[in-house]
Amino acid sequence: MDLGQRVDAVVDAALGSRIVGCVVLVHDKGQRVYARAAGFADREAGVPVREDTIFRLASVTKPIVAAAALKMIDLGLLSLDDPVTKYLPFFTPRAPDGTTPVITVRHLLTHTSGIAYSKIPDDVSRGSDPFPLFPLEENLRRLARGELAFPPGEGWAYGMSIDVLGGVIGAINGDISDVEAAARRYVLDPLGMVDTRFTVTDRARLAVPYGDGDPEPFRMAEPQFIHNAIGGPHTMSPVRIFQKEAAQSSGSGMAGTAGDFMKLLDAIVVGDFLKPETRDAALSNQVGSFLTGRRGGEQFGYLGAVITDARATGWPREGLIRWGGIWGNNWALDPKTRTIAVAFTNTMYEGSDGRFRDELRDAVFG
Repeated sequence: MDLGQRVDAVVDAALGSRIVGCVVLVHDKGQRVYARAAGFADREAGVPVREDTIFRLASVTKPIVAAAALKMIDLGLLSLDDPVTKYLPFFTPRAPDGTTPVITVRHLLTHTSGIAYSKIPDDVSRGSDPFPLFPLEENLRRLARGELAFPPGEGWAYGMSIDVLGGVIGAINGDISDVEAAARRYVLDPLGMVDTRFTVTDRARLAVPYGDGDPEPFRMAEPQFIHNAIGGPHTMSPVRIFQKEAAQSSGSGMAGTAGDFMKLLDAIVVGDFLKPETRDAALSNQVGSFLTGRRGGEQFGYLGAVITDARATGWPREGLIRWGGIWGNNWALDPKTRTIAVAFTNTMYEGSDGRFRDELRDAVFG
């Protein structure tokens, strides 16, 4: 089978029982080689997914904000080694030994800051949860009262590092809480990513979220507690994306289209959006060998995980970059061949961490 037939087979096998709706795009050296919108944006109302359907992004927000920071670094507006307190003087969380260590922009981009999801204070919003409405600056001040999982630079932990980075780029642009203005100035508007925002106004184009279920995914309520062995427990808020007053979470708060996100990846991998040295650093391992256990075959760059051991991870070869977002999205790219795959779905967790992601990976990169 050719690539199109392989990807079609993956999509067809998942629709209905594992995935409600999806948009899958594959580009080769900046040229579209596959595109398909399939399934339902709203299953109960019979509304089909279209290529311009908007999806909640969850952690797909992270590389968008990271790319804005990298662009600002290229423009000389900040540095990888700048301390966070240069822009957010109040952000001084404690290390386990009670000290207040220096956290740098580099630590934020690589998730080596010690700001782990497991250590977040109870009064801090993660960005996709049902929470009282207050601006980002207040959320970061609350986060700053928490404790780091380890001293910066001495480990790796997924968490709210990019939320803090959003505050940094917002502060440089004039308003800590307005990450969107900074993202629009340096990434979204220049690349024509017109549908990627922290608030959705065109509700008719937004996909309804669903959760993994048997015999088929279930429609999420508001709020929705969801748990499985892959993603762990989360209480999700489908209406959060309509609440303009909510803190703009650079870690999980945006919505957008698959086509918009492909524009960003194309601009980085094929275009000249970033300086060559910045692009190469972003797409290579920046954390040594910090990741262990189930993630021991991958490390991290500035935008996502870097496959360093294909056998350990099940990925076809070393050097591939991949990540996703728990609302149901995944993406991957090969810097050498400049092949990029973006798959946005409205089904959590299957679309981000389930068989669908792995089967799509094998169909495109295997």
